[in-house]
Parts: sequence; structure tokens; C-alpha cells
Amino acid sequence: MSIDLKKEQAASKERPRYRYSLAARFFFWSMNLITGKRTTLAKAKLIEMLASIPYRSWEFRQYARMTRCYRNPELVRKARNIVTWGRQAQDNEYWHLIVINEKMKEDGIEDPWYLFPLIPFLMIANYVVMTRIMALVSIQRAFLFNAEFEDHAEHVYAQFAAEHPEWDKEPVNNDKVKEYCSCSSWADVFRRIGLDERDHMNNSFVLCGKPESVVRYEGMPDMGK
Repeated sequence: MSIDLKKEQAASKERPRYRYSLAARFFFWSMNLITGKRTTLAKAKLIEMLASIPYRSWEFRQYARMTRCYRNPELVRKARNIVTWGRQAQDNEYWHLIVINEKMKEDGIEDPWYLFPLIPFLMIANYVVMTRIMALVSIQRAFLFNAEFEDHAEHVYAQFAAEHPEWDKEPVNNDKVKEYCSCSSWADVFRRIGLDERDHMNNSFVLCGKPESVVRYEGMPDMGK
């Protein structure tokens, strides 16, 4: 089914943000402190460098559970479902990173200071520790924190595309980007990224036991359980 990306972008902009926890608000504040409040391609690139980390932390925890509880088929099934969906989400987030990098190259934009190796390394290392601890202490809270992260990302991309109306007139001629999606304009590419983040948010809400928070739309994929 063909999805109306402009319609879903407008829906993202109109929908109030989730009521974020103190931890999530502090995390977003820290990002803005480093990158500035304004969304740029470089800032989006940093977001995507961090976005796949929770899924790897979940995988680490789920394999430990499967090894420890291999005699429990229902627990193993649920753990495997989390691992399978998490890997798909990781791949998707990685494509976002590649696509944004290709757009920066096309526009001749160089990495700012906060994308040179040391800063991303420290941020990624801290986020790895944080997400692994969270997954070990309370996997449901880890899922919820990711839902907050993805809700934030969805709104960021919806606003970002709105701030660049010129992207609607910029065709996609990049083979790497075409591997990610069949969008004809760069505006639709970023709308598609924003909708991916909504899908990740929805799955995270289901996993944390908050299906009532899922944002449904026509053509949405099946959600993980």
C-alpha cells in the first residue's frame, strides 16, 4: 500500500509529543547543548549514530536470557522476537545514517567539530553503558526510553523537512539512497525517515506494555510482540 508521506509528516507535526521522562528530557537537553537547538544534517547524523545502540543492548540481554532459560520455549520465543525486530531496526537506523551522510556530501557540507572522532566516541560509549544498564535493570523501562527517543526523532524529522521546502524540488539521483527507499525527492526521503522513527516508537510502546500509546496510520507495518 502506498503511504502518503506528506500526510504523515503533517500528522507528526500536529501530534503533541509524548510526555517525556526526566531522563529523556535531560538526554535531549544534553544533545542540544553539544549541537545547538537547531536541527541540521550534522545533528541528524549524530542522532542516527546513537539510534541503533539500544537495539544492540536489548540483543545482548535477550541472548543472555535465552541461554539461561533455554528450557522455557515461550520465553525463548519472545526473546527471539525482540532480537529479530531489533536487528531490523538497527539496519534501518544504519540506512538513515548512510542517507544523511550522502545528503551532506551532495550539498558539500563538512562534519562540524562534534562529529570528529573523539566526541561521537565518548557519546556512543556513554550511551552503550546507559542502555545496557537500563536493559539489565528493567527491560520495560529500556523499551519506554527508546519510545521516547523515537518520538522525539519523529518530530525532529517532520519539522526538519518542513524547514526545507526546497527539498521537494530536489530529485534523488543517488544509488545508495535509492537502496533505502524509492522516494523521488529529498523531502520524501526525510519524511520516510521520520515515519520509520514512528514505527520504531510504536514497536517500543508495544514491548513496554503501552499499546494504547501506539500511533496508528494507514499502511503501517505489523508491530513486534
